[in-house]
Amino acid sequence: MGQYLRATENGIGNATYLPALGITRSPSTGRHSDSLTDTFDNYAAGVSVFQYLYDFGRTRGVIEERSAESDAERARLQLVELDLVYRVSAAYFDLVGARQTVKVYDEAVAQRTEHLNEVKVKAEADLRPQIDIYTAQAELSRAELHRTDARNAAATAKVALDNAMGLGEQSPDYRQADTLASAPVTEPLQSFLHRALDQRPDLKMLEEGARAAGARVREYRSDYLPSLGAAAGYNLRGDDGTSTNNIYAGVVITWPLFNGFRTEHEVAESKLRQDAIRHMIEDLRQTVILQVKRSFLDWQASLDRIRQAGETLDASRVELDLAGKRYENGLGNIIELTDAQRRYTQDDAAYVKAQADSAIARAALDRDTGTTP
Repeated sequence: MGQYLRATENGIGNATYLPALGITRSPSTGRHSDSLTDTFDNYAAGVSVFQYLYDFGRTRGVIEERSAESDAERARLQLVELDLVYRVSAAYFDLVGARQTVKVYDEAVAQRTEHLNEVKVKAEADLRPQIDIYTAQAELSRAELHRTDARNAAATAKVALDNAMGLGEQSPDYRQADTLASAPVTEPLQSFLHRALDQRPDLKMLEEGARAAGARVREYRSDYLPSLGAAAGYNLRGDDGTSTNNIYAGVVITWPLFNGFRTEHEVAESKLRQDAIRHMIEDLRQTVILQVKRSFLDWQASLDRIRQAGETLDASRVELDLAGKRYENGLGNIIELTDAQRRYTQDDAAYVKAQADSAIARAALDRDTGTTP
């Protein structure tokens, strides 16, 4: 640090002063003009240092508060990532299920087309009434309509997945798994609850907020006590070509005696904020338990739905096979056959949806327990 001044220079005997946190002009004893009109060249340069020694927790409180805030923001980032993983996973499984549903209706249209051709041949040979042609044609049209809806749902699901992955309007065409796999429940509910209470980023955010509030209480309480520091330095002072060298070292004690009861209010505010965060933590813990239990039950139920949908599909397949044979042998009518075809297609689509819903339910459980791939 350096300075140049044009100023008066009236000495005060042998008095000297310790500069604090910088260089101050300390009158020398060289001039005794006792005049406020005579000015002289004055210059000074030097180096000074100040080292904090102890302040009864203020500095440590600030450091801990900033550390807690940093950890809270890190947990906030984890929460965003956790939600993003779930959104992408749910959109992905929804797309797989939608494209599998398209295949179901592709098969239904092919089946109805083949059946319509067979009915036309039999009707031309007077083996079946003409109404069977129109009934088969109507069933084919319904299947084509459902396929159109399924294709639109698949296209919409891909747009949703592209958006979740942030691909934008120029998203590439890509392939995903052709089937959906489901895993059985191998862990008890308590295991998922323990994991959630230990890993959930939003809980960590509030816990770090409580830690920051506690550090702020200690920080404000330190205002009741003094702070201690050490100062040292070297300076060069002079005027009109004459200079002197000085060094100094000392201890600086700062003790605010009265600040208008500000410290009391700051401490009370921080305590109340800490208590509020603790109540928020307990409330969030209850919410986490609710979310995990609900997701766990949804996952269990989804596995049961897969099993039930599979059994229903197997029965519908047998029913359709028997109805087809009865129609070919003249023992059944077109209504019986088309009803069996419709039920089989619906049950096949329901089985695909059950698998997709189960995958999404498991992804939701991973999100609620704070588990990331």
